[in-house]
Amino acid sequence: MTDAPVLFEERPTRDGCLIGVATLNAPRSLNALSLAMIEQLSARLTRWADDDRVVAVWLEGAGEKSFCAGGDVVALYKAIQAGEGGAFAETYFTGEYGLDHQIHCFPKPLLVWGDGIVMGGGMGLMAGGGFRLVTETSLMAMPEITIGLYPDIGASWFLNRMPPGIGAYLGLTGAQLNARDALDLGLADRFVPRERREALLEALAGASFGEADSNQLVHAVVSQVLDQFEDRDQAPAAQLWPQRDHIQRLTACASASDAAERILDDTHSDAWLAANRARLAAGCPLSAQLVWQMIERHSRASLADAFREELNLSVQCCLRGDLAEGVRALLIDKDKQPRWSHTSVGKVPKADIEAMLRPLWNPETHPLRNL
Repeated sequence: MTDAPVLFEERPTRDGCLIGVATLNAPRSLNALSLAMIEQLSARLTRWADDDRVVAVWLEGAGEKSFCAGGDVVALYKAIQAGEGGAFAETYFTGEYGLDHQIHCFPKPLLVWGDGIVMGGGMGLMAGGGFRLVTETSLMAMPEITIGLYPDIGASWFLNRMPPGIGAYLGLTGAQLNARDALDLGLADRFVPRERREALLEALAGASFGEADSNQLVHAVVSQVLDQFEDRDQAPAAQLWPQRDHIQRLTACASASDAAERILDDTHSDAWLAANRARLAAGCPLSAQLVWQMIERHSRASLADAFREELNLSVQCCLRGDLAEGVRALLIDKDKQPRWSHTSVGKVPKADIEAMLRPLWNPETHPLRNL
């Protein structure tokens, strides 16, 4: 297999159309989303969008473990250590959020095979897909609090579209979701057993697209094929939905500090909730405040506006936040003993939060002004 960052294939259908297949090709890093991946995938999606022969696109990750485990935070760490964090972060996040927005707006059916680990940057790629497919191995999360970042990649927008308080809880705790949870929360559309992947691709190639003379009809053809492969009875048991009322009580607060205190003081014996508490307890206090702020600020904002402010905040996280320390502790030295700038969520000064949210560009010079 080639070592190209992304593998591209065009599978012919029975009536002469094409299905574009893109495979993130870095299985050893669990398909962490590199800048090269972002650039190549964006360019190819632009090409496929303009090619009348291409009727649908399939996006997946190489290997058996992961669709995409997140952004390339190791590259960000190295740039920060080299004194180039701001410049690289601007380039990287501008490309990543531009690609995510491109997927949200893609004019043709885009199927995302969310098998295995789907976290952080992987969630960004999946969130905008037209058909988001999960399997029995899907493991989804926005775990940025563990590295001193915050849920970005449009999460400021899509976490707001969950039942009240749920998005904030996911961001504060980095809670891990299975396929059933993803379906319940609207993060996925279909459950397809992993073993049916190749048969599904063959069925898509065997479908008749030639007479589907509108995008709506092409979507209908894809949906009809998926109907033959979906089997929600094989999905794992829900973890989140049975705890929905309890979670909403925990997050029915006026501030991040209050919500964090309630979650950490919770004595519920459920193992999933306990793991989430532990993740918050060890996580970055500044990140918890940023999670809360961004969800509040974008409760009624557009997706494009969310991406624009996320770009600003993500670059600030590289310039003045705890991201480098969080990545060092988790992925570089692996001591899992981060030295955060603040000792608790309640002890983060308002001035520190305001500094992180301070704009780096005006509307006319913002790198994502054309979204």
